[in-house]
Amino acid sequence: MLHLGVNIDHVATLRQARYAQMPDSINAEPLILEAARECEAAGAHSITVHLRADRRHIVDTDVFLLKKELSVQLNLEMGNTPEIVEIALRVRPDFVCLVPENRQEITTEGGLDVTAHAAALKETTSRLKTNVTRVSYFVDPVLEDIHACADCGADMVELHTGTFANSFGKEREAEVQRLCAAAELAHSLGLQVNAGHGLTTQNVRDLFAVPYLAELNIGHHLVSRAITIGLRESVREMLVVMGGYGG
Repeated sequence: MLHLGVNIDHVATLRQARYAQMPDSINAEPLILEAARECEAAGAHSITVHLRADRRHIVDTDVFLLKKELSVQLNLEMGNTPEIVEIALRVRPDFVCLVPENRQEITTEGGLDVTAHAAALKETTSRLKTNVTRVSYFVDPVLEDIHACADCGADMVELHTGTFANSFGKEREAEVQRLCAAAELAHSLGLQVNAGHGLTTQNVRDLFAVPYLAELNIGHHLVSRAITIGLRESVREMLVVMGGYGG
């Protein structure tokens, strides 16, 4: 069964629009934990949050609270920086996804250059795994980087589907083939295959050609749909569509 991880960063973005200086205030809304519980109730298999260096949406207390209160797994997206690594070691999320981080971007754009940063990634991966946290790398479907993920000791890869989501026709078909090749290689190397970025109920069926997918991580679309139909229903809607994946 294809699992769904729900990224609730944009719930925190809305909170920070008014309560950036006091995110833990009794008045600060929407509540991150309440949103996570709505996703749980709908059948989500994990909750994803990205703790950025500038704390633009998720803040430290969110991460500790979610780890304490969630019934499903917590996936912490993070850049490979000393401060955030130390927080991850304290939180001990169920798994982390190491991502590139650019202060100018609104959301994570593009995958890690694993080959270029192999030594640093390998060290962080070892520390996290010793701390009983599984490690994923967010990568473009580039075969060289898939090999590097395995060499660095990653447990999983999350294939970046942004190019897939923003292409159509022949271009999308070509990107699906790249994703298929990357998934095949990752699976052969013993890596769990996840995917995410830009996925919607409208385009995710085109991704079903990709083999060995274990989990999709989706945020923006689900929070956007929640404005009109509610978060619980938005997650349920996606899970229905994902039920058509054959593996």
